[in-house]
Amino acid sequence: MSQNLDSLTPKQIVEELDKHIIGQKDAKKNVAIALRNRWRRMNAPEEMRSEITPNNILMIGSTGVGKTEIARRLAKLADAPFTKVEASKFTEIGYVGRDVESMVRDLVESSVHLVQSAKKEEVKERALQAVEEIILEALIPAMGKTGKKKKNADATPETDEELNHKTRELFREKLRRGEIENKKIEIDVASSNSPSIGMVGGPIDEMSMMNIQEMIGGMLPKRQKKRKLTIAEARKALLDEESSKLIDMDEVKEEAIRKAENLGIIFIDEIDKIASPRSGGSGPDVSREGVQRDLLPIVEGSTVNTKYGVINTDHVLFIAAGAFHVSKPSDLIPELQGRFPIRVELQTLKEEDFYRILKEPRGALTKQYQAMMAAEGVELSFDDEALLEIAKIAFEVNAEVENIGARRLQTVVSLLLNDLMFDVPDIIGANAHIIVNKEMVKDKLAGLVKNRDLSQFIL
Repeated sequence: MSQNLDSLTPKQIVEELDKHIIGQKDAKKNVAIALRNRWRRMNAPEEMRSEITPNNILMIGSTGVGKTEIARRLAKLADAPFTKVEASKFTEIGYVGRDVESMVRDLVESSVHLVQSAKKEEVKERALQAVEEIILEALIPAMGKTGKKKKNADATPETDEELNHKTRELFREKLRRGEIENKKIEIDVASSNSPSIGMVGGPIDEMSMMNIQEMIGGMLPKRQKKRKLTIAEARKALLDEESSKLIDMDEVKEEAIRKAENLGIIFIDEIDKIASPRSGGSGPDVSREGVQRDLLPIVEGSTVNTKYGVINTDHVLFIAAGAFHVSKPSDLIPELQGRFPIRVELQTLKEEDFYRILKEPRGALTKQYQAMMAAEGVELSFDDEALLEIAKIAFEVNAEVENIGARRLQTVVSLLLNDLMFDVPDIIGANAHIIVNKEMVKDKLAGLVKNRDLSQFIL
């Protein structure tokens, strides 16, 4: 799904998001502009680049309307480093819990993983050749030159080395054709050097702990351990190891830091949980405001130390989201409000939205169940009227109990198909064709419709 950022216009970004998320045009439009602005900044005159800062976005909407999914799909589309954090997990400096800088470290980890994966893909062919040689060596060890000769059926004298070479080439062909994938071989694989360290005494911050572990891990000698694996398993284990040897980790770190600084997206969920009406009192409200004040320099732009190097957050895009049922966006401290200039209200999902969610997205819930049934050799299909009925029931339950948005569909569809999922493949065998129609939906969900005490269905 990922594409080059310079080939994505705001309209194309929205079209891509439409393939996965129903509705929320306003939110999609704003995130599309924010993403395109990253490319515009990087292509602006040198003297202006440092002046152009991203317009951070605050998404307001109840649970299950697509806030997280929009941000996640956006990052995947742009092949950008992305991390999602819960604001409620952070605590003010001096309290036990995660410090706000950890979100930036998570972003850099994500960036390193992205760059590393891309670099490994570049050297994959060379790594596969090295892996092939290691597997061949385990199967038929190479011989040094010897003076001994043997006669074959044609009375042509051959040295042991030539016979060995022929045998290896024969097995090489078998390897390439995948004929001996299940054969077990013994290979040496690198074992983890990083020890698990526990600290006795006073608290130690996350960054210091990582540095200590890395330092001690680096001091220990590299250990190899023998493992007996099938050739298919060995190829997978060795490929990662050999690819790592072929890439320059210093280059990976530099590129990852650069990518995180210019393309990184941090999604701060549940930001409404750290907002509270300012009464000048005490108790938990003080800590909530403290988290906001700790968050402020990160969002404003500051330098953060990570184990891969120093990262500047001036041009990282922050997308915050919250339901704001109890508190209001204006309950955030004014300085933090000012750092999220774009506010987008996401619409509550309607009955027709539920119907479209079941039918249109690439990863629609109905398509997921069809894929799972197909794995059993069973064909599953849904009538249009059945989808309309499921959408109607999910909407009614949301209206009368608790509005959890599109997540309600998972509860309803799971209840509808539970018996079928249990009966396959013991009672319903392969090659069966199951059609879910309106009558079946009404029959299976009759209790759900009649009984409005739906405590078991509240997530």
